[in-house]
Amino acid sequence: MDDLERLLDDIPVLAGQGRHVSPLPGGLTNHNYRVRTDAGLDVVVRVSSPESGLLGVDRDAEHTNTLAAASSGVGAPVLDHLPGRGVLVVGFLPGRTWEDADVGANLGRFAAALRRLHAGPAFVGRFDMFAIRRGYLEVVRQRGFRLPEGYLDLEPRLDAVERVLTAAPESLVPCHNDLLAANVLDDGGDLRIVDYEYSGMNEPSFELGNAVAEARLGPDALAELCRAYYGRDDDALVARAELWGWVARYGWVLWGMIQEGASAIEFDFRGWAMDKWEPAQELAASPRFHELLARAGRR
Repeated sequence: MDDLERLLDDIPVLAGQGRHVSPLPGGLTNHNYRVRTDAGLDVVVRVSSPESGLLGVDRDAEHTNTLAAASSGVGAPVLDHLPGRGVLVVGFLPGRTWEDADVGANLGRFAAALRRLHAGPAFVGRFDMFAIRRGYLEVVRQRGFRLPEGYLDLEPRLDAVERVLTAAPESLVPCHNDLLAANVLDDGGDLRIVDYEYSGMNEPSFELGNAVAEARLGPDALAELCRAYYGRDDDALVARAELWGWVARYGWVLWGMIQEGASAIEFDFRGWAMDKWEPAQELAASPRFHELLARAGRR
């Protein structure tokens, strides 16, 4: 705690004030603290883990994009930042943190929040899941980290998806790209979205497909979310979003294996990775996979 107090003293907005600090749950690449000061300031201090550099996280871009998300009315206000030290200070937002079931129960509200974010100021950086996954695989190989049995057997499937999805891409918008339910805050009004570590310009269909995959929802929920977001039924876009969800799962498996080998945070990263790997395997082995490729290719 002494180290934390010294760190807080280095943050201009918090320096020289009486403080009340409490750890917040969650955070697989950082530690989060709620800090309330005697002067009435109520903030969240995010302190990133040094191993997050292996995961392609750009903390300066995160700061810039969090500012942009705040200006769109979706993100938390940014109050301070320690460049080079992985420290970001944002305003504490009241509200309930979502669980997976909340995504399925609020698809219309979720789509509205994503439209606001995607219509906001452009983010710095390009989030390309194909390139990121290749980078993760290189880290795994260089560091000798474990791979799930049969992981590389699905590379031809990935190549087929990449050909289809890059043939007629959507226009890029500012995307969060890591929409776990726990990154959504609900106070009964407009939803707020936090934690922009993986933010960057991307296709909206990736955002939709990844969010539904993270919440472990099925094709019907994805079709409803796409309808609410795009304002129309579009079978090719729904298939595209589902394929992006598969690509995300396949790529995030490597994220989990890197964390298993490198992170000092106590967490079952291998179990987390297997939760992505098993449904990715299942879809790749099913006739539905080829149907999705054909449907997405009609766009």
